[in-house]
Parts: sequence; C-alpha cells; structure tokens
Amino acid sequence: MSLNIIVLAKQVPDTRNVGKDAMKEDGTINRAALPAIFNPEDLNALEQALRIKDANSGSTVTILTMGLPRASEIIREAIYRGADTGIVLTDRALGGADTLATSYSLSQAVRKFGNYDIILGGRQAIDGDTAQVGPQIAEKLGIPQVTYAEEIIGLENGYVTVKRRLESGVETVKAPLPCVVTVNGSAAECRPRNAHRIMKYKHVVSPSEKEKLSDDIKTLVESRPYLNLQEWSAAYVDADPEQIGLPGSPTKVKAIENVVFTAKESRRLDNNDEQIEELIKELIANHTIG
Repeated sequence: MSLNIIVLAKQVPDTRNVGKDAMKEDGTINRAALPAIFNPEDLNALEQALRIKDANSGSTVTILTMGLPRASEIIREAIYRGADTGIVLTDRALGGADTLATSYSLSQAVRKFGNYDIILGGRQAIDGDTAQVGPQIAEKLGIPQVTYAEEIIGLENGYVTVKRRLESGVETVKAPLPCVVTVNGSAAECRPRNAHRIMKYKHVVSPSEKEKLSDDIKTLVESRPYLNLQEWSAAYVDADPEQIGLPGSPTKVKAIENVVFTAKESRRLDNNDEQIEELIKELIANHTIG
C-alpha cells in the first residue's frame, strides 16, 4: 500500500539563545536575531513518517513548511534523512501570523496539495508552545485528529493505530484516514542524515535560492527535477487575504518585558543537618517552596 504522507515542519528560532533583542516592538519575533533550527518535535514526527514509508513500498513523504524562503533549509535536512521533497509556503502577506492564521494558511496549502493520506507534525513549536496549529488544521480540513502520539503502530484497512502518551499513562487509539497526527517529543528520535542522500540532494533548492546559484549549478539543478523544491504563495493556495498574516491574527501582544534573574543574596551552609533543616523551614515559611 503506497501512501502520500505530509509532514508539517517549522523552522524556529533557537530559544536556548534568547536575548533582549529577540522580540520586535510590534510583538513579533525578531527571527534575524536568533539562529534558526528544525523544530525538535517536528523531527519526531518526521521519523514516524519515515517509518510508515519504510513499511509501505511506494509511499512518499512531502515536507510542508511556512516561513521565509530560507525555511527550505529544513526541507533539505528532512530530505537528507529520508523525505522525498518539500513545499515552502512563503509570502510577505503571511508574516506575523498567530496560530489561527497559520493553521488557515497551511490548511489551504494542504487542500492545494490534494491527494494525501495522513498528515504528521510535532505537538508544538518551541517558539510558541501552544500545540494549537495541528488540531486547528484538522478542524479546518474537517478530518479526524490524534494528539500526543508517541508511536504509529500500524496502518491498515483505512485506519491508523496510534499509541498516545498522556499524563496519566498510555492509550492506543484508531482513527480513519485521512487524519492529522501530532507527535510528542517522547517519540523516537529522528534518524541521522544519510551520507548517500547528502551527496545526491546537496543542491536541492527553492526557486528563490536558485536565482543566487552559479550558472553551472543552476544548469545542474534544472536538469534534475528532484533537486527542485516548490515555493507557493498565498494567492497560489487561494488564501483569503483577511484570514492570513496580521489581518487574520486576533492574538495581539500588548507589551513585552525583559526579565533578568539575578542572585540577591547567597548563603553558605556547612555540612550540618541542623542548618539545612533551618533553611528548609525558612523557605517554606516565606513560600519559596511548598
């Protein structure tokens, strides 16, 4: 059984290096101030997609990402690990989108894609931590969804079987295809890059990137269709201008405050049980702990 698999992936700022210039005055992220990485839980989702592909001959994995043209970097990264191709949904009109506008834009891209069997994505992105986009896409497409997935156990007879990791334990559920599955960070880590695929696909580019290539590389890319990524605009996916970007985003940031934690005082304790006990009592009394 061959399947058309879409993996929703996002290039995100590395939140481990957040500084005072990480946000703009309008409340949007200053992506130029932070290094960009592949959203971690989207890599978990990619691994589940690749396992489905491995188990179902003839299946294809397409990466769909929305962002700046440079977001094609994560599509290349996914291809090095086993994905087949990718689409960059990019347009100035999409900028500043909250989860509602983002999910609308991506759902329009999925509709444009057409024939798909399953959509996988990370539970949430580290630059927002909302876990809303995947479920919202499912709602907009009118298809079932499974959240908190830890493992895709199998696909047969038009159903996917998924193991979910919840706070209270683990459960196994079935959902009819097509559906959206969002994957936890507790799922299996994504496989590493494949050296052979790096050599074969190192010149994979989007149309925006192709313009900057040397004539020799450009000729090579044009002669090999598998090296060409697709770049879609808001108009191409028939997106309503009022539902994308800032106009389609009811979530507004009112104010931003940089908080820097500093040590106000320190206390040195001897290796003494009595001193430790007194400190614990003090911390409980002033509600620092407990």
